[in-house]
Amino acid sequence: MFDYQKAFSRNIGWVTEEEQQILKNKKVAIAGAGGVGGIHLVTLARLGISNFNISDFDDFEVHNFNRQSGAFMSTLGQQKVDVMESIAKDINPESTIKSFPEGIFAHNVDEFLAGVDIYVDALDFFALEARKIVFQKCYEKNIPVVTAAPLGMGCAFLCFMPGKMSYEQYFRFSGKSEDEQLIQFLIGLSPAMLQRPYLVDNSKVSFIEKRGPSTPMAVNLCAGIAGTYVLKILLNRGPVLAAPYGLHFDAYRNKFIKTWRPFGNNGLGQRVMFHIAKKIVAK
Repeated sequence: MFDYQKAFSRNIGWVTEEEQQILKNKKVAIAGAGGVGGIHLVTLARLGISNFNISDFDDFEVHNFNRQSGAFMSTLGQQKVDVMESIAKDINPESTIKSFPEGIFAHNVDEFLAGVDIYVDALDFFALEARKIVFQKCYEKNIPVVTAAPLGMGCAFLCFMPGKMSYEQYFRFSGKSEDEQLIQFLIGLSPAMLQRPYLVDNSKVSFIEKRGPSTPMAVNLCAGIAGTYVLKILLNRGPVLAAPYGLHFDAYRNKFIKTWRPFGNNGLGQRVMFHIAKKIVAK
């Protein structure tokens, strides 16, 4: 028989019994149930959080095997939200999970964020419009946001807190083309660009074809960092670095950098980086 206290008893010591009950009753929204989204859900379910809204319109395919928690031979062709909901409920059968199998759009974002205490971004890198819709709505509703990007063999992390710098103020998408917005998103997510020196095959990165390489190590690092911030924010415990600050840890290069871009992508350094990145992408 499932017993919540026993199932998550090994968390106690790093959190108190009272804090564990707070986590149990919190509600987390995760858009994306693939690479980082799947491992975010599993990590937060094992933390003892019992209420989730999750979304993804995609099915599992063979090319997902290298990094996605729900990708197995037995789940090929199955919808990602269905598989991940099953996995999360296999960890905690008492959990409440509402799935949005069509994805997130302007018409359902309010329902997706209803009663949510924090939003964990796990949308595909190229899903700019969906991301803008969710981030703007979180800003309006004063919902904290964490986003952890799996880059190379590391994680670039940003947090957006109510009353602080907004997503648009940081990334500065206004007036940019779609390709330029993707570059803005990349240099904003990863101003330190720690992953760039060890990319061994540039042909595997294509903004035009909307594809790039990935590693299982990176998504696991993302889940650890994002999950820690979810705990800190939900329990109001420990310092929280919010945008324009960011974190980037790269295990391959043995490097950790705390970034600070007080003007977001509108700063001089970021504008120079934008033009450099634009030339690289054009090639």
